[in-house]
Amino acid sequence: MMSKAVEFTDDSFEDEVINADAEKPVLVDFWAEWCGPCKMVGPVVEELAEEFEGKAKIGKVDVDSNPETSTKYGIRSIPSLLIFKDGEVVDQIVGAVPKAQLKKQLEAQLTN
Repeated sequence: MMSKAVEFTDDSFEDEVINADAEKPVLVDFWAEWCGPCKMVGPVVEELAEEFEGKAKIGKVDVDSNPETSTKYGIRSIPSLLIFKDGEVVDQIVGAVPKAQLKKQLEAQLTN
């Protein structure tokens, strides 16, 4: 199955997230291969990427491969999910939370 979530890197983050289409929120999942709770959130992020296709951009940052971006946004515990709008962080979710909660927080950014 083709991943719908975009893989953001230190190199692409600025273009893909900060300078993204201002109309659409961007959900970024900061994760790592060795993180147990991240493995629970991963499939949920993929489902949201499918459900919000065309309405929001959804992607992931591997904190081990992209330390610059993780440090810049003060990611200390993973999974951490940040929602960006107009290049700014507008919401943050730390830890493995239910899909319904993530969806609600993302939908809140679609309306304003």
